Amino acid sequence: VDGQCGRARAGIMRLPHGLVHTPVFMPVGTQGTIKGLTSEQVQALGAEIILGNTYHLANRPGTEVFDEIGGLHKFEAWPRNLLTDSGGYQMVSLCKLAVFTEEGVEFENPHDQSRMLLTPEKSIQYQNSIGADIIMALDDVVSSTLIDD
Repeated sequence: VDGQCGRARAGIMRLPHGLVHTPVFMPVGTQGTIKGLTSEQVQALGAEIILGNTYHLANRPGTEVFDEIGGLHKFEAWPRNLLTDSGGYQMVSLCKLAVFTEEGVEFENPHDQSRMLLTPEKSIQYQNSIGADIIMALDDVVSSTLIDD
């Protein structure tokens, strides 16, 4: 922690692809790119980290591509840090395409109707293939309409 004001804190995370000063603005590259900007332009704007979406990247272009080329850093020519989500948000946003089981969540790919089983283990495997500097564990999303007891 480098600074504090009340409960707010500022700090620096030291990650494999550089420093990230917090609090941080993190551009979202859901499918491996920041729409409308090149990686060079995003870097010139000072972004220290960008977010990629595990579910979408695992579907397209697929983790096989990332395994072959050496991750999302090379795919999008991004020299700085990457954070990936777990894919858990899609359990809510794409619930019409999902079947929930004890093992995980089976999604129907909206592009080709293939099936993808997302488990906690697969989520971590996909994020490792993507090459994220910060990865998230697959979470069980609780409805925001539940009332606390």
